Amino acid sequence: MMNCKEATRLMSEGQERKLTTSEKAALSVHTMICRGCRNFSQHMKVLRTMARHFSKAADNNDDGK
Repeated sequence: MMNCKEATRLMSEGQERKLTTSEKAALSVHTMICRGCRNFSQHMKVLRTMARHFSKAADNNDDGK
């Protein structure tokens, strides 16, 4: 059974690379039973969305300097 440290590591790695099928399955099982890791996953999604929005806004406001 995956622990929280392994789960959060995989969630972070999943931002940088495609997880294997077995990694996704293990992570899915863990997050079904672990509220803390479900919350962590949701927070990561929100932060990623905010960062993309901020980056896009910064690109649109770039004056070429």
